[in-house]
Formats: sequence, structure tokens, C-alpha cells
Amino acid sequence: MPVLPGAEPYRHEGGEVGVLLCHGFTGSPQPLRPWASFLAARGLTVSLPLLPGHGTRWQDLRVTGWQDWYAEVDRELAALRGRCRDVFVFGLSLGGALALRLAARHGDAVRGVAVVNPANRVHGVRGRLLPVVRHLVPSGPGIVGDIARPGVTGTGYDRVPLHAADSARRFLRVVDRELPQVTQPLLLLHSAEDGVVDPADSARVLARVSSVDVTEVLLEHSRHVATLDHDAERIFEESHAFVSRLAPRAGAVGAPAAETSGGSGTGG
Repeated sequence: MPVLPGAEPYRHEGGEVGVLLCHGFTGSPQPLRPWASFLAARGLTVSLPLLPGHGTRWQDLRVTGWQDWYAEVDRELAALRGRCRDVFVFGLSLGGALALRLAARHGDAVRGVAVVNPANRVHGVRGRLLPVVRHLVPSGPGIVGDIARPGVTGTGYDRVPLHAADSARRFLRVVDRELPQVTQPLLLLHSAEDGVVDPADSARVLARVSSVDVTEVLLEHSRHVATLDHDAERIFEESHAFVSRLAPRAGAVGAPAAETSGGSGTGG
């Protein structure tokens, strides 16, 4: 199945400090590509994979689950570790949960974590009904367009396959249990208004991680897809400063390098 225009994975071979970026549920690399490009332009090695079942059509996502999505970013982390001295993991929404689990499971192999509007649970009646409703209704309305900036849209699905949504719900429960294992420096940026992820999710992440070095940033002018919104430049600059503080030689080697789109190997 062809990948939607703009949803292709992205890679940039830069210096000895690498960043893995994880996109969100039903989304694609497109909302994170400006972030990835910003970091690549500063000499970092960057990997932004396309999660299995994403970036094509929503029916392809229906036959995948959280184990597939996590396995993809776990492979990408291993590849970055093989060629970089220090590796950071970043993520948006469910991608933030993926990044947090990578940190929980890989310990010192992850130098630091930066997440934007990280998901932690499916709230309310919707979460309680998903295990049953997924057998009766194939899909629900899409969730990719929550952006305050006029005229800006994200590339993703206009439908949410409920089998996959229930898998995401179960994954968030797994991540929540593992949050105390996150000890790395953490940068958490969250929007003042978010139509997709409840603000309580960021508060719970902050309360449950064991990290001592924690920075919280409130994005006052953006909604859920903040990497395409009014506060995007702040996200990019704060995250680069975070990397530079923890890995002072970030970008020191191989800054002018080639970037590639595509060739993910597993991406739906």
C-alpha cells in the first residue's frame, strides 16, 4: 500500500549524538518532520520511523497492535545506539508513551527523554467501552486535526480503527506501570488546551517517573499537535537545549550529512 504524501519516515546521518522521534497514534512522521529537520540542521543524527499500520489507510492499522509499534521504535533505538555515543528519545502523544517505555526498559542506553502532550490513558466512558464496542463498530472519528494555527493540518487517518484503539489503551496501562523505571532526565512539554490528550496525563507522568532532572514547559498557544502549532519553535529550541546540556558535543561531528526519506523496512 503506498505511503501517504508527507508520511514517509525520515533519517539524517549527523554527528555522534542521536535522537529517535516517535509519532502518535493514527498519525505519521509528518507532524514531527519540522522538529526532526531542526535537530538535523544542528548536526544531530535523527531517526523518525513510520509506525506499522500508519501512513497508508486506516484499515491497515486495524490489523496491528501496540507490540508492533513498540517493536519498530525499539529496533530504531538499537540502530541508533550502534552508531551514536549518546541517544535521546522524543515523542508526541502516544509517541511520548513509546519514548517513555524505551527509557524505562533501556536504562542508561537512553541519555534523556523529551515528550510533547504524552498520552497516559484513555479516559471516561470511551475507555471503558472500547473492549466491547470494538467488536461491534469497526472505526470512530479521526483525532489528528487538533491544531490552533489556522490553515495547518497534520497527515493522518480520518478514522480510528477501534481494535487498534483498544490496543493503544492496553499499551498505556503497561507504560503507566513502568513509569517509575524512568530515571533519565526528562523534558515534558504540554499544551494549555488539548482536545485529544487529557491534561491530567502529563501530570501523572510527572508524578510517577523517578527522574530527578525534570523540566516542565507549558505551551500556552498550542493544542495537541503542538509540533505544527504556534509553539513549535519553542519545542524545537527547548529540546535542542536539553540535548546540548546533557551531551555537550552534540552536533560536533558530521554536521553536514545526507538525509533520507523512506526505506523504513516496516511501516505499513
